[in-house]
Amino acid sequence: MSSNSPVAPAPSINANGAAIPALGYGTYGMHGTGLVRMIQAALKTGFRHIDTAQIYGNEAEVGEGVMLSGIPRSEVFITTKVWVANYHPSKFALSVDESLRSLRTNYIDLLLLHWPIDAVPLADQISALNAVVLAGKVRHIGVSNFNKALLQQAVQLSDIPLATNQFEYHPYLRQSAIVAATRSVGMAVTGYCGMAVGKVFADSTLKEIASRYEKGISQIVLRWLVQQEGVVALSRTTNENRLADNLAIFDFELAPEDMAAVYNLAQPNCRIVSPPGLSPRWD
Repeated sequence: MSSNSPVAPAPSINANGAAIPALGYGTYGMHGTGLVRMIQAALKTGFRHIDTAQIYGNEAEVGEGVMLSGIPRSEVFITTKVWVANYHPSKFALSVDESLRSLRTNYIDLLLLHWPIDAVPLADQISALNAVVLAGKVRHIGVSNFNKALLQQAVQLSDIPLATNQFEYHPYLRQSAIVAATRSVGMAVTGYCGMAVGKVFADSTLKEIASRYEKGISQIVLRWLVQQEGVVALSRTTNENRLADNLAIFDFELAPEDMAAVYNLAQPNCRIVSPPGLSPRWD
């Protein structure tokens, strides 16, 4: 299927008042004119959720791509994340203003704390998130890479309900504890690194399932993610021709036994993203 062929946009997950499109286009590691082109292509194909972050250094390209796409800003859900160096109260709001300028918008749909850190009290971080909502700069807030204990603290500290906890989630990493904890407070799970940096494409179980459904492996993995209650999946590709396939995951369902088969691929020590000095004690 050509990326020029529009696909029906993804349904939304309702999470504490936020309607988050269940499939997002992730931009980690992408820059320059290639990213501007991919953002335009993704939006024209039917994506309506774009995920970026201050530390990715590509908010400006995301903003340009959204502007050039011709899709009304009101129809595009933009998520970005505040980097840990900007958590201090003297920097937080200024960094959000810079994100707004780079993204060429006057509001951010969803703003997340990128990683938990101790250098700034969590109460101050959550207070700063609340303040940018009250200032009209941000519609919804959340966290990323929080474990169960930190998530519970963040929820208790926030006057404004948190919408999501974004963390690594793929077939090889069992995340049932943090998924359940996130769901229990009305928040959506947003899963990144779904393809396990390419590991899924050599998996014999996934190959067999994909063959039976006449789908690609990436479609099976993305479907496995979004078919779980309250889960938003981020997909990432630099190939325009794969955009439509990645989005075309809402016209079929995996049978319970196939969902279970993918769950059962989980193995010990299969976490991919765990930077020293940033990662919490994982559940």
